[in-house]
Amino acid sequence: METCVVKSPLGYTQITGDENGIVSISIMNSEEIPTKEIPETLKPCVLQLQEYFEGKRQHFNLTLNPSGTPFQKQVWDELLKIPFGKTISYMDLTKRLGDVKAIRAVANANGKNPLWIVVPCHRVIGSDGSLTGYAGGLHRKKWLLEHESPLTQQSLF
Repeated sequence: METCVVKSPLGYTQITGDENGIVSISIMNSEEIPTKEIPETLKPCVLQLQEYFEGKRQHFNLTLNPSGTPFQKQVWDELLKIPFGKTISYMDLTKRLGDVKAIRAVANANGKNPLWIVVPCHRVIGSDGSLTGYAGGLHRKKWLLEHESPLTQQSLF
């Protein structure tokens, strides 16, 4: 398993994976030293995240290999279907998965997503449109949603 740390506009990001795919992408809440030599297996992920932050990428083309329960993986697979620039509510996500009574379990699986940004759990919001629950911090969720928003505020001055 190989790991690297890269700097992003939202902080230092740790990427872990191997020839079988990316296992985790996580934002760190501390200052880290970026990796000088990125392992070959992680270079596509580093490049695609950089393109995403530069506004040049809306879809990721990576082999993913997260660890999780079958239910968690089912939720994460459903998250991958949320289009760039769009949001859905936790209830909508739960309905897509076929059991509205499972909303807590769906929210819990969403919160355990190990693939920050690439599996877009940040696109799931409260039914009232509120920014709720985000392991990376609500300020980051807000930034990501604004970054992906098709509506850009023009300056009048």
